[in-house]
Amino acid sequence: MKAAEPPASTLPPPEGLAGGNFEMVVRRLADDLAFGSDASRLVGSGLEYAGSRPYVPGDPVRSIDWRVTARAGRAFIREHEALKRTAVYLVVDTSASMSVGSGPISKHGLAVWVAASLGLVAQRRMSPVAIVGGGERSVPVVPSLARADLWNALEPLRGIGHGEGTNVGERLRTVAARAARASVVVAITDMHCPEALPALGQAAQRHDCVVIHVVDPAESGPLRAGFVRGREAETGRAFTASPSTALGRPEDVHAAVLRCGADCLQLATDRPFVPALRGFLATRGMLARGRA
Repeated sequence: MKAAEPPASTLPPPEGLAGGNFEMVVRRLADDLAFGSDASRLVGSGLEYAGSRPYVPGDPVRSIDWRVTARAGRAFIREHEALKRTAVYLVVDTSASMSVGSGPISKHGLAVWVAASLGLVAQRRMSPVAIVGGGERSVPVVPSLARADLWNALEPLRGIGHGEGTNVGERLRTVAARAARASVVVAITDMHCPEALPALGQAAQRHDCVVIHVVDPAESGPLRAGFVRGREAETGRAFTASPSTALGRPEDVHAAVLRCGADCLQLATDRPFVPALRGFLATRGMLARGRA
């Protein structure tokens, strides 16, 4: 029997682990995530039917196309071609707002664990992966099948950036322009970047786009306090919130992402993320985009 996946709140903050321990946790998460997700386009690959041709002596009997053979009255062989490897770009938001954490793990920590486990699963399925920083840090935007490239790209993103600006929209535009052919683009972010939605809409015209919207419980629903003066993490804009102020409506973000032509999954920092992400990967594509 498979062991129950621990809640996100029991995962250690990724920035506090040594490299070997970080990789060990990622491998465990990837094993759990890959379980039962073979049907997902995001983490799968295989063969595609190319056509049928007449049988010639020496062809394997197991490759006979029995339907065409019955129709034509003579033996035909099914031929396949390898699917082109679909590159996967994972845009990881490391901006200041992602450092919010009302529990043991922050939105930034959850984003790193999600990106690392998704990237490892995709590489195992022979999809080249590029890890893209969505804050002010830069890493090479080059998809690779090398495991060392995955770890090296994740390493500079593991630390929390309390004063870091957001560039998710700019990174999405960069990926959309650089990708040589249609790719899978996954933005792991709290969607505080004002340019994210316009850039996502442009990228979704050519690429298969997904937003993994990470949220902290303290950001949802009305403020449970008196009047509070605050400052927006990335822009520095000052604001005043009252007890009735709604700090966030994840359902509005979800609807806006769908209108852009992308898929959306919300993950909370206080809940297990692997079952939700695994189910999302297994079912995405079965619902008409924009109508889920």
